[in-house]
Amino acid sequence: MAIESDVLVIGGGLAGLTSALAAARTGADVRLVSYKQSTLRNASGLVDVLGYTSDGDGPLVDPYAAIPDLPADHPYRRVGVETVRDAMALFDDAVPQYRGSHTDANALLPTHGGTIKPTARYPDGASAGVASDVRDTLLVGFESLVDFDAPHAAAHLEAAGVPFDVRGVTIRFPGDLRADAKVTRYAKLLDTDGNVVVEGRDQPVREALARRVRAELDGEERVGFPAILGDDDAAGVRSALENALDADVFEVPMGPPSLPGLRLEDTLFDALDAADASIETGNPVTDFDGTDRIERVYVEKNGARIPNAADQYVLATGGLVGKGVESDRDRVYEPIFDCHVEHAADRYDWFENEAFGDHRFPRFGVATDADLRPEAADGSVEFENLRAAGSVLGGYDFAAEKSGSGVSIATGYAAGRNAATERR
Repeated sequence: MAIESDVLVIGGGLAGLTSALAAARTGADVRLVSYKQSTLRNASGLVDVLGYTSDGDGPLVDPYAAIPDLPADHPYRRVGVETVRDAMALFDDAVPQYRGSHTDANALLPTHGGTIKPTARYPDGASAGVASDVRDTLLVGFESLVDFDAPHAAAHLEAAGVPFDVRGVTIRFPGDLRADAKVTRYAKLLDTDGNVVVEGRDQPVREALARRVRAELDGEERVGFPAILGDDDAAGVRSALENALDADVFEVPMGPPSLPGLRLEDTLFDALDAADASIETGNPVTDFDGTDRIERVYVEKNGARIPNAADQYVLATGGLVGKGVESDRDRVYEPIFDCHVEHAADRYDWFENEAFGDHRFPRFGVATDADLRPEAADGSVEFENLRAAGSVLGGYDFAAEKSGSGVSIATGYAAGRNAATERR
């Protein structure tokens, strides 16, 4: 017996989660299946719409104003500006702890490497760190957390010409965590305000941390930490440190594993639970039945092939990095439905000789019609009840454009809404 639903979403990243949420909020019976954990845990937690044009111009002030000038095959051009806005409104409703919805303009946020990133939405915890703020800033790193070099980041920000004085210091985290401790170890300790041994006596970790940072302050009005300030009670941790330091506190987005990404993932899964969507993770979709229309897919579970049937399907399995698009020496292909991926026949045309050249492979992905249904090489629709969303789509370079999150949200929203609307 096949597990049946109105809409089946394949993929648990930002595009898949948004697609499932958009469909479920119409009242459709939605099931999401994902082989791997969400890639959000590897993301910064910042949500970009468009930071740079396809030609590299930017950083952009208003990402929405630039969308009509993108190439015709860009996913944003497929769905349209108003759909991008509607999708971001869905995100804002599902994730109320994010800022940026009050304006079309990008915010500029510092990253752990000291670069400035244009982004459309950002966590509450990062809001005091916006680069447009002119208040002097102290960045704090920890000896045991080697992924964030605060003096290095401060020097890069200063070289970038930020409108404030910034400096970085490295201190010892109270309790002397080992150098290979996971970021969640710091977060959980701060969440619970557990005791640590400092100078031979037990002290609450928040108080001990504030004391060490206070000794480094030299009039700065805001203090930036690596993004480890709690998980379950991040707001409480920041508030306690702000009160103790008499300064605003913010988190600097980090590389993987990312606590802001994990927090965002938890919030979106909670929103899916509230919308009564069904979720299954850890088992891959490996095959399907159907020709012009998909009848069912098969999920591999403990060596068995479990059929899952739906009226409508959404493919949100990721791009080349996420294995939603794969390649060998001869071709580039989508591995579940074998959807067409446009690419040069000669593999040496997939890239340029220059390391930072205009490579073609970042734009590899599935081409679609205006309804996000994958198209064959001749432009015909491959499956009438399949839509694609997120980085499995071709026609854009999310890393260069800083558009990955926005494309995932916009196309996920459009694919999920359209699938739910057209269900029988």
